[in-house]
Amino acid sequence: MTAQLKQFLRLLVGSVRDLAPIILVVVFFQLVVLQQPLPNLETLLAGLAFVILGLTLFMRGLEMALFPLGESMAEAFAQKGSLIALLAFAFCLGFGTTAAEPALIAVAEEASEVAAKAGVIGAALEAQEEFAFGFRVTVALSVGAAIALGVLRILKGWPIQYLIIGGYMLVVAMTVVAPEWVIGVAYDSGGVTTSTITVPLVTALGVGLASVIRGRNPITDGFGLIALASLTPMIFVMVYGVLLERTP
Repeated sequence: MTAQLKQFLRLLVGSVRDLAPIILVVVFFQLVVLQQPLPNLETLLAGLAFVILGLTLFMRGLEMALFPLGESMAEAFAQKGSLIALLAFAFCLGFGTTAAEPALIAVAEEASEVAAKAGVIGAALEAQEEFAFGFRVTVALSVGAAIALGVLRILKGWPIQYLIIGGYMLVVAMTVVAPEWVIGVAYDSGGVTTSTITVPLVTALGVGLASVIRGRNPITDGFGLIALASLTPMIFVMVYGVLLERTP
């Protein structure tokens, strides 16, 4: 058995183990609490097999491509010694990965419907599409700025707790002045931005950068970019809502 096959089987077993709790919960409540048979059992089993296989392939892809790519690019930029180039790369990475997040696209579409019902924008499809696009750009800009700030924190050695505390104080302040309809959407935007595409590359960037900078610890300094990326969209989206309310 080759090493690649052993690695794949290890990930396959791990995927089954990770999914086992939710499978047991669903089966228990369906059979014991609801006392009903599982509908379309063959379809469910086939779908479950696809989920396990897809999760396994996704994890293998992260190990083979995204994690090494993020770490190698961080090392290359650090060795290049250009702060502006590194910050520009961090911003573009955060912006690009966030704009491509499927979860953000779905939330943006839902947010456009909420804004139309609230009377903030017109009910026409064009107005909703324009709002959804502006929402996605706003969130992507916020994550890009967060990743650039996080990279600067790693370079300068700033304690992350002060940035997080200050950020959430700003979130609370914006919650007071932001329109009511945008608050929940803004809070949710912080979660959907850190999903399957953004997290692997951003994490690898932080760890790789902290690994090559003298005096930095990958454990204490390499992580924390995702926390900033979850925080800033809440602020930016509430500012976006305030601007929309004041736009005639």
